[in-house]
Amino acid sequence: MTLSVEQAYRAIAARMPQHTGAAAAPRAVPATVLADPEWLRADLDTAARLYGGADGRVLGTIRWYSASSVLVAPAIEGLVLAGHALDPALAATTFAMHPDGRFAGARSARVLGPDPAELGAALAESLGAAVAAIAGVSGAAERALWAIAGDSIGNRLLWAGTARGDVERVLALAEPLAARIDPRLPRPRFLRVGDTPVLRRSSCCLIYLAPGGGDKCVSCPRQRPDERDRRLRELMG
Repeated sequence: MTLSVEQAYRAIAARMPQHTGAAAAPRAVPATVLADPEWLRADLDTAARLYGGADGRVLGTIRWYSASSVLVAPAIEGLVLAGHALDPALAATTFAMHPDGRFAGARSARVLGPDPAELGAALAESLGAAVAAIAGVSGAAERALWAIAGDSIGNRLLWAGTARGDVERVLALAEPLAARIDPRLPRPRFLRVGDTPVLRRSSCCLIYLAPGGGDKCVSCPRQRPDERDRRLRELMG
C-alpha cells in the first residue's frame, strides 16, 4: 500500500506526538541550504553568535550535530512508525528554524517505500552532499561529520523504536541501513544501562571547545570508557 504524506504523518503522530515534523518555528528553510557554500559560510556566523567565538571546524561540527539529527528524523520516524520512510532528499525537506538560527524540526514532502535499502540510498545522497559541503566550508573532517550522521541515525532509531514499543527489532535495522549509506558512516552501536538501551556514540559535537560550552556530554566518546559508563549510570539511575 502506498501512503500519502498526510497519512504517513498521521501514523507517526499517533505514536510520537512530539515528532520532528510537529515542531513549530517562524522560519521555513529548504534543506538544500546544507549544500550551499554561501549559506553555510553565513551559518558559521550564526553559530558564532549562538556558541561564542571558535574556529570554523568547531562551529561547523556543532551545527552539523543539530542539522543532521533533524534532517534524518522524518525518514527514520516514517520508516519505524508509519512503515514507509519519508524522503530525506535535501530538495524534499524543509527545516523549521528559530529566529536565532536553531533547528527546531523538519518535514519531508515525499514518501518512499517500505524498503530500508531504498532509504539507505536516499540518505547516502543527501548526507553525502551535506557532508562534502560542510567539510569544504568549515574545515571539519568528512569522516568526523559522517560519524555524527551515524549517531544521528542511531539516536533517531532508538527514539522511534521506543515510541513504537519495539526497541530491539527497530535497532536491528541500524546495521543493514548503515551498510547501504556510506563506508565512512560508522555502524550505530548500542549498549544497555540497566534496562535502558543507549547509543554508544562514535562522534563528538565539540561543543566543549566553544567558549562557555561546558563539560563534555555524558555520552561523549572523548573520555575514558569507565568515566563515560559511570556518568551514564548516574544519569540513567
